[in-house]
Amino acid sequence: MEETVEAAEEVEEEEGEAEVTEEGVEKEEVPEEEIEEAEEAAEKKKELEEEIVEEKFYTIPLGKAWISPRKKRAPKAVRIIRGFVEKHMKIRTEAEGEEEAEFLVISNEVNEKIWSRGIEKPPRKIRVRAAKDKEGVITVHLAEGD
Repeated sequence: MEETVEAAEEVEEEEGEAEVTEEGVEKEEVPEEEIEEAEEAAEKKKELEEEIVEEKFYTIPLGKAWISPRKKRAPKAVRIIRGFVEKHMKIRTEAEGEEEAEFLVISNEVNEKIWSRGIEKPPRKIRVRAAKDKEGVITVHLAEGD
């Protein structure tokens, strides 16, 4: 008799464990709202990618910024980046008779990278990604991995 009682208790314990795992699966299921939010985020990302007309990677030498006085090197490096991207991405200006001028935006991450060691010691070179969108706005980002 005792053996059958013990066997019955073991079966009940196994069934209890199975219920816990089934409940665990139910708890892990993702609500439909979260799935919809993830899909919307993916669509927005695709839209941003579709908006990019042209994208180029550049390594910009900033050695000429070091010719400047110590307290003017980081601002000079920013001007060098702006001039380099304007030249290589062929930015149209209003003076050329175009209806809309193209704008150049240097992202905060690039600015922080230049100023990371202070005004006196900007990097000697920087790797950037320049992306032009449909409106003609060129945005300069740090290249991947930098």
